[in-house]
Amino acid sequence: MTVSYGLKTVVHNTSFRATNYRLTDQNSAMDTPPVTAADTPTNRGAPETSLRDWIAANAEKHPDKIFIQSVDQDKAITFGQFKTVCDRMANYLQSKGIGPNDRVAMLSNNSIEHLCVYIGGMAYGATVCTIHVEMNAVYFEQILNALQPKLTLYEDSEDRIVSSGLSGKTPGDWLNLGNWEADGSSTGLYGALENCVSDPVEPISRWEDDASIYYTSGTASAPKGCIVSFRELIENTPPTAEGLGLTEEDRVLEFRAFNWISAQVLSGLSPLSKGATILLARKFSQSRYFNWVKKHKATIGVCNPTGLAMFLNRPIDIHHDDIPHLRFMTSSSAPLMPETWKQFEDKYGVPVAQGYGCSEIGWIAVSNENTRKFGSVGKPLAYHKLTIVDGDGKEVPLGEAGEIELGGFRTNAYRYLDENGDQRIHAQDRLRTGDLGIMDEDGCVSVTGRAKDLIIRGGVNISPAEVDNILLQIPTIAEAATIGVPDNIYGEEVVCYVAPKDGATLTTEIVLAHCSTRLPKFRMPKQIIVRNELPKTERGKMNRLLLKEQWQEEFGGTE
Repeated sequence: MTVSYGLKTVVHNTSFRATNYRLTDQNSAMDTPPVTAADTPTNRGAPETSLRDWIAANAEKHPDKIFIQSVDQDKAITFGQFKTVCDRMANYLQSKGIGPNDRVAMLSNNSIEHLCVYIGGMAYGATVCTIHVEMNAVYFEQILNALQPKLTLYEDSEDRIVSSGLSGKTPGDWLNLGNWEADGSSTGLYGALENCVSDPVEPISRWEDDASIYYTSGTASAPKGCIVSFRELIENTPPTAEGLGLTEEDRVLEFRAFNWISAQVLSGLSPLSKGATILLARKFSQSRYFNWVKKHKATIGVCNPTGLAMFLNRPIDIHHDDIPHLRFMTSSSAPLMPETWKQFEDKYGVPVAQGYGCSEIGWIAVSNENTRKFGSVGKPLAYHKLTIVDGDGKEVPLGEAGEIELGGFRTNAYRYLDENGDQRIHAQDRLRTGDLGIMDEDGCVSVTGRAKDLIIRGGVNISPAEVDNILLQIPTIAEAATIGVPDNIYGEEVVCYVAPKDGATLTTEIVLAHCSTRLPKFRMPKQIIVRNELPKTERGKMNRLLLKEQWQEEFGGTE
């Protein structure tokens, strides 16, 4: 699945207001006045009980079944134990005076403890704010002051978190997340929970309240906090689970950070909604991934294009025949090149199903081994009402490229929290993701790249993904990334970065000769640059922005 940022749609003069927090229009220089009691809607929706109901149903049906198996911590929590933790957490948060839209910040990484707070905190009705530790470390103080959390939970084993210094510069209480232990020897927050009763607490949230805030990478600017309501989050979960073909018999292996909505919905809330098991890894390991699949009998293996490429570059001695319980593997976070897709399936015999979503809206298209369509992300979730539009916002015919636009609700404001703590609106009702795509006659969507990455050479649009896929047909290439660079005559020129497979020989002559027989002249790269490895973001995406900066530093002055 591709995860997208940088929305283009802007809202003016909106009347949307956020309970308890200031809201500003994206292009407005004036802040909306702080919300007062008189501004609070009197027609709030019904309590949001879906998370609570899923937790209770699983605990009643199979209390001793494992819900989360941590492959790194070498421990597990059952559905029954999970419900007890969540009930105690609700009583704890209630005792701290935490109400609807009050924020609980998390400075922690993948663990059973992290997931219990994420799900349990929202099941009670708090707004859980997940902050990626490694990616956002330099922004901790800024983010926490923007969030104004009532409680910050931190992982004491993470040396990038200096709680003693930060706690005096940021609002709210600070508490060590600690460790959950089934024998009653828990520490930190979980030690405190052992002193709480486990009586059920009615959820305090409504569907329009804020469920979660999670932070973007901040690679080009300060990170922004994407805000999702309970309505947005819960409505995205069942269709995602259905897209996976998920049942209570499934065991989903996930290594991606549960600080972003991609993993949170696909591999967290979806298994919860179906009573399936989560196999949780701290991070990706090329050498251990298939060992985890085999040992823990994974039925769905979550991955991304970078991980699949690594399995091709440094092959593992395993085949689908050795792990027949693995239904399929997913790929998301960036477009999967057809050549990489084909090579992986030919090598390992494991079906790959590509998915797609974006930070501001969650999952957009999800498929499984039976519904996937090669080269596409499959059919979009029906409630999104996805269309492909041109620059004027008009829907284009099937088979023609355009920008992906969607909107699953009749009225909805897609919001984010800026560096000053003000809520701003990306888009109202309909949202453009910034991704380019094509819808075919079957209703399946192919994501062809980012609008901002499109190369315009002499007035002709060139898709970097198209050139990348041609490059990846060369057997000795492990990675490829095409970028546009400034040119005095054509406006932009095509430059290709490539990296060879381990032990392989790769020259610019080989690459140019290959491209010359497969690309028209106007799409031919002007320059081929060979590197040992190409830069990626923390989420595994090719970092084209950094490549453009590197090109400018190395070659820009000579043009």
